[in-house]
Formats: sequence, structure tokens, C-alpha cells
Amino acid sequence: MLDVDAILDDPTIEIVVCCGSGGVGKTTTSAALALRAAERGRKVCVLTIDPARRLAQSLGLNALDNVPRPVEGAGAQGGSLDAMMLDMKRTFDEVVEAHASPEKSAQILANPFYQALSSSFAGTQEYMAMEKLGQLHAEAVAGGEAPGGEGRRWDLIVVDTPPSRSALDFLDAPERLSSLLDGRLIRLLLAPARGPARIFSAGFGMVTSALNKVLGAQVLTDVQTFVAAFDTLFGGFRQRAEATYALLQDRGTAFLVVASPEPDAIREASYFVERLSQDDMPLAGLVVNRMTVPAFSLDGDDAHAAARRLEGRSRPTADDKVVAGLLEVHARGERVAARERRVVTGFVAAHPRVPRVEVAGLATDVHDLAGLTEIGDLLSGQQPATVGD
Repeated sequence: MLDVDAILDDPTIEIVVCCGSGGVGKTTTSAALALRAAERGRKVCVLTIDPARRLAQSLGLNALDNVPRPVEGAGAQGGSLDAMMLDMKRTFDEVVEAHASPEKSAQILANPFYQALSSSFAGTQEYMAMEKLGQLHAEAVAGGEAPGGEGRRWDLIVVDTPPSRSALDFLDAPERLSSLLDGRLIRLLLAPARGPARIFSAGFGMVTSALNKVLGAQVLTDVQTFVAAFDTLFGGFRQRAEATYALLQDRGTAFLVVASPEPDAIREASYFVERLSQDDMPLAGLVVNRMTVPAFSLDGDDAHAAARRLEGRSRPTADDKVVAGLLEVHARGERVAARERRVVTGFVAAHPRVPRVEVAGLATDVHDLAGLTEIGDLLSGQQPATVGD
């Protein structure tokens, strides 16, 4: 079994990353873990990259933005909880403003190609999540040198990874984006800004002529202007990406793979577990969300047979019909639970050494701190007060 409380209580664990495919409850899990850690005395910041903005509602906040906001009523024993939502473009703008002169910053921020890159380029969101994580960690340790230092703003950062088509995008995006910025085409476009007059050769003229036809003259001009202004930041992007990647590999980080008991989600979780192992990332375990737990112990086939007997009476009463309906609902729940158990058993057979915790599905959606507290209890292995099918 996965001991979630042991992870949250360990002062050497400074980062918890919740990852997995979309729609499996990463955001709720991240918020519940952060709240539980705060209630157990940790100073926590939870970073979400959730476009649905459910986290803000659950934490009782009107909205989340790119600045950590305190969550009122969260925390005990000296613990506290701050929450924020990644603003991809704002984070990119902050990187430019922090690492370029005011003149170059203004030139870059106004460039049409930069505006497109920072708003919608594939992988930018995942890269900026890594940038923001690096910023938060640097800010967290600024007040104290040792883990758990009294002067630290936060001693635990919980990360809700981006909702990508593939959970692997979070790990791959920094390398892809930094490779783009260091690629041959970029270096070619930088050549007029860097080199002597010889670069304006017939060969270079042929290349730019071809690019003009593909991209259009204005687009190419915008790209060249952007690249020339952005030149001084290229090395910094790769360096910070490598530093954050090393931070994720550090034993002060714990990865929790989140899945639902569905074949596609479990398949993605299995693939991600293998990738984490391949990249030497510290895997803590698997969280299986929304498991079906029948309200009482009765075999599904027996429940179905009992319902048929009640319905088959010569003169069934209203109570008979109600009980028969409830028995059929229970029988369906038992069949769903059995199917989910087979799916999870398949993962266990393939990865017997991966600790896991199974979280029962609740009867209602989580929309406040009380709901997140209940999810936190379930993550710690406690039995739910009520469960739904």
C-alpha cells in the first residue's frame, strides 16, 4: 500500500508531482494532497494547470492566477496553503522581462511571432509549467538553506501537471522547446544578426527566398526580428530546463501517477511508470481514483436473482418493486467493481513493486474544503463515510 501521509510528513520531500492522462482527477488529487499536508503542518504551495478552474472553487477562491494566493481556513500546526494557476503567457513574459534588458523585452513582447509562440505553440504550456516550478522552488528555498528551514515560504510544492494528450508531454516539452530554440533553422535566421557580410551570400538568399514563399515575407521578417532580439535568452532556456529536470530527478521529489480504473487510463499509467523508471525519476506510487465500492456486501449474481424473484411474484407490492430496483442497481455496481478490479489487477501483475492506493468514488462532486478533506482521508487509506456507484 502507498503511504501518502509518510510522503507528506517527510521534510526531505519538497516537491510532489501528480501526473497521468487527462480526466483522471489529477487536479482534485493535487488539491487534496496539498490541503492534507497543510493540515499536518507543512507550508504548501499547489500549482495547477487546469483550464476548468475547478481548483479555485474547491479551495473557496474566486479565481486563481499566476501569483500564489493564501487559502483561508487551510492549515494547522503552523501549516499553510497557497494556491495558484499557471498563466502560460504571463510566465513566458516574466522570463523575458527577467532575463532581457527593458529595451529588448519591449521589442520581444510586441513581436507577433513571440505572441503566437507564447500563447499557442505546442509544448509551451508544459515548458512554462517547468519554468514556474523552478521559480517557485527558488522562491521557496530563498528563506532557508536546509529542508524544513524556518525561513522558507514553502517547504512543499504540489504540482498538477498539464492536461496533455500524453502524460509524457510534461517531461518531453522542455527538451522539445529548447531544441527548437537551438535548432538549425533558428541559427540560420540568426546568421544575419550575428555574422559578417559574407552571410548575405547567394546560398542564404535562396534559403530566405524559399522561406518567403512558404511563410510569407512578413512572417519571416517577424521571425527574424524575434530571433535577433531573443538571441541572448536561448542559452538560459536550455540551462533552466536542465536544472528543473535535475530537480525532478532529485530524491526530494516524489511522483504520484494518477489513474482511473479504466483500461486506457491504466495503460497510460503503466507507460508513464516505465518512463519514470527509464529517466530515473523518483516514483512514489499509483493513485487509482474513483473506484466503485458497493454500499453493502452481496454478490452481484445473487442480487440480480433476488430482484428477479421479487419482480416475478404474482402480486408484487410497491416495496417489492423498490427493493428489486435497488438490488439491480447493486448488481450493476458489482459488475462494474469486478471489471475495475480486473483492470487494476492487470497493472499490479505488470508492476508488482509499485505501491498504490485506491480511492473510492464519492456520491457527489468535490466543490469545497470539506470535500477535499474527505478525498485526503481516502488517499491516506481511510474508509469513506459514504460511497457512490
